[in-house]
Amino acid sequence: MTTPVALTIAGSDSSGGAGIQADLKTFAALGVYGASVITALTAQNTRGVTGIHAVPAEFVTGQIDAVFSDLEIGAVKIGAGIQADLKTFAALGVYGASVITALTAQNTRGVTGIHAVPAEFVTGQIDAVFSDLEIGAVKIGMVAQVASTDAIAAALSRWAPRHIVLDPVMVATSGDRLLAAEAVDALRTRLIPLAAVITPNLPEAAALLDEPVAASEAEIESQGRRLLALGCRAVLVKGGHGEGAESIDYLVGADSTITLAAPRIATRNTHGTGCSLSSAIAAGLAKGEDLENAVRNAKAWISAAIAAADRFSVGHGHGPIHHFHRFY
Repeated sequence: MTTPVALTIAGSDSSGGAGIQADLKTFAALGVYGASVITALTAQNTRGVTGIHAVPAEFVTGQIDAVFSDLEIGAVKIGAGIQADLKTFAALGVYGASVITALTAQNTRGVTGIHAVPAEFVTGQIDAVFSDLEIGAVKIGMVAQVASTDAIAAALSRWAPRHIVLDPVMVATSGDRLLAAEAVDALRTRLIPLAAVITPNLPEAAALLDEPVAASEAEIESQGRRLLALGCRAVLVKGGHGEGAESIDYLVGADSTITLAAPRIATRNTHGTGCSLSSAIAAGLAKGEDLENAVRNAKAWISAAIAAADRFSVGHGHGPIHHFHRFY
């Protein structure tokens, strides 16, 4: 079908009630695929705004060019990352707030630029959210620089949320590298020990351990155990990059390994799969599910979202999954 697409050009609201966050929720609720260009970040909660970080004008231009060069935009409202997370939370009945660590100029073909948010402004957004909202779970995705990793680790240690889901994003679906090489060690030593679960795919698991990509079930479980030794409470090694008729994920805990299989779906529309799966796990944990059930439910939901992805026709590269497949 022809997919209606709308673009929001606006600032962000870390508390999730306004800005691009509200725009994307509105688009999704009304059956429209939402893209975004971020002009400014705010450290904000329901009491007010404590800080503003303006995005450089040339990077605003880069975002606009990336979107219009790839997507058929039906409307612009001016006012696969955070966008996929917020859609996932909304689809699963969880209110989403956000802290933006980096902006990308990106479309379905690839990434053309990255603008890292200053570490002190990352801290400002975290403090604004936690000082006002009751946070049931935290999902961490792309962190572009060491200073931001340190800032996140320090702030989360201070606020001590019950559940942290870490998706160690390193490479986009298009193959573009998103995480600076020097930031990998900071990810290992500062963020992984805070996590209830980390969700690497096969290449990310190998990169975190500086090893070849695992090629067998025994190797996958072995890498999962070595990642567990870095201090997290569980590891979900995702098998989407593997081969075979089934996509098998491995949930490795202290005492057991659980395999979660789903039919491998032949589609190129997988943009945002990793972001959305980890967000779905966080949504389950925020609703009170235990980790195993949160992972099982997230796996079932993401599999259905991938299966429904070809209902969309968005862009000219790796299109998005269908977050709201249950509704339209």
